[in-house]
Amino acid sequence: MITEQLFALRFRAQPDRLGPMRALVKRAAESFGCSAPVCDKLVIAVNEACMNVIQHAYRGEGLGEISLEIRTNGTQVIFRLEDQAEPIDLDSVRPRDLGDLRPGGLGVHFIREIMDTFEMGHLGQGRGNYLELRKAIG
Repeated sequence: MITEQLFALRFRAQPDRLGPMRALVKRAAESFGCSAPVCDKLVIAVNEACMNVIQHAYRGEGLGEISLEIRTNGTQVIFRLEDQAEPIDLDSVRPRDLGDLRPGGLGVHFIREIMDTFEMGHLGQGRGNYLELRKAIG
């Protein structure tokens, strides 16, 4: 299915740089006609994904960049994140047990609950990771 790029954004992998990204995700979701609750959930999912990149791929050092591309294929909104960090262990990415009550660590759980599908993998040449999140429009 053909996709159309709607927005692209690159930013430093630092938590204080996530505000403009959240505003862009919300604006994009609104432009697709998503309800306010769905818009808010999409912002949460993409924000959590970015925080995971910052904390785990870049180890909180704030030295790298994150690229966000927002696309549509007419029936879904697609958020694709890429980094240039060392390839992560894909098998280690899983939600924490919800019975383990402590702050943090729920990003993968939120992503799974909010998004229809997601796919992650490594970019070529041994450098970088990607995460693609998909949600039906409507």
